[in-house]
Amino acid sequence: MRHTAVVAAAAIVACTLAISGCTASTEGTDEAQTTISYLSWENQEVMTPIIAAFEEAHPEITVEVSYAPPVQEYITALQTRLLSGTAPDVFMMAAENKTQLIDGGFTLDLADDEFTAKVPEFNRTTYGRDGAVYGLSLASWGAGVMYNKDLLAEVGYDGPPDTWDEFLVLCEELQAAGITPFYEAIDGLPIVLGAMLGAHNASIDGAMDDEIFGGGSSFEEQWTPIVEEYVRLYSEGGVTRDVVGLSRDEAQNEFYAGRVAMTIGRPWIMAAAREAGGPELDFEVVKVPAVTGLEPYLAGAASPAFAINAASEHVDAAKVFLTWLASAEGAQVFSEASGQITVTADFEPTLDAALDPVVPDIRAGNLYLPQIAWQRDEDALNQEAIAQVQLLVAGTITPQQFTQALDARLAAGS
Repeated sequence: MRHTAVVAAAAIVACTLAISGCTASTEGTDEAQTTISYLSWENQEVMTPIIAAFEEAHPEITVEVSYAPPVQEYITALQTRLLSGTAPDVFMMAAENKTQLIDGGFTLDLADDEFTAKVPEFNRTTYGRDGAVYGLSLASWGAGVMYNKDLLAEVGYDGPPDTWDEFLVLCEELQAAGITPFYEAIDGLPIVLGAMLGAHNASIDGAMDDEIFGGGSSFEEQWTPIVEEYVRLYSEGGVTRDVVGLSRDEAQNEFYAGRVAMTIGRPWIMAAAREAGGPELDFEVVKVPAVTGLEPYLAGAASPAFAINAASEHVDAAKVFLTWLASAEGAQVFSEASGQITVTADFEPTLDAALDPVVPDIRAGNLYLPQIAWQRDEDALNQEAIAQVQLLVAGTITPQQFTQALDARLAAGS
């Protein structure tokens, strides 16, 4: 739900929470007490144990936390505060706002700080530019095909095949057996399409977006062959076009209940799947099958990064906070509280076994997400893509019309 900037800013002020109950007393010491502010898009349940552990390790620093939910509400609230000069010392940099934050000079370059060296190059470059690193991305996420082992076994499969053609055959065989094959909510750019585009991008040494945004190529040229393959999932009758009206929760709940054989597997839904599906739900997450000539791939990205306000008056304390987050202790607390797949060098998270086939690629950064790879006008392009992909899946427009619309949006600018 969208709010005006004024309402969002007011909500942030209203829900500001100073977590000071866990702060050790500094009375009688020589340490001066410092308070830093942080705008979180994780909720209070996630952040409370993280802040408590940090303040226990660093009693000289208090973290005053305010909250805004992702994505649009967070971006609006942060922008309002930045423009009014009331922005926090630490905030989150995401795919949707990184260009604006970097271009506006709102974030410090952290490239020379030791804590950024603890994460892979993939995470540093995602939130960097020209050798600078503007945020600490502690984790990465990847999404692929989550499948019900028992339902696939009913049609003779021990898992989804690696190739797209064979995957489409599997969907047809599931349909013929009276089993709904696959659900993905079309509430954003589809994960399946993102993974397919990532496989294409990897096959040309990561040059796809440089070509598109540099003017040497276009969405129509680069994307159309992949989109043509993707839409076969619906045009050939394997999956109903009615998924256009399906919410993400509805798609996941149908899978948890055993009424659909495959859906999108994301790291943060593993606990919900275990709880809702019970011990009888046996599932696993694998890469998205590949079109001819390409390799299976995952959609995904480096998680939003902790950035330090360039105008902060408490830079040293803010860097202590980020240094702790990147430590083995901090990464463990962050992983356990958030359920994210942390990527720091000296801590390996314990994760649900259903993710075993994809965790190595996630931690290595073998991932692709169009919205975070786009080099400008990300928000405008994303909104256009969401509108057009719904028409594509519904059968109202062709793949070429879809990609031409993205080219027109890019040419028009923000």
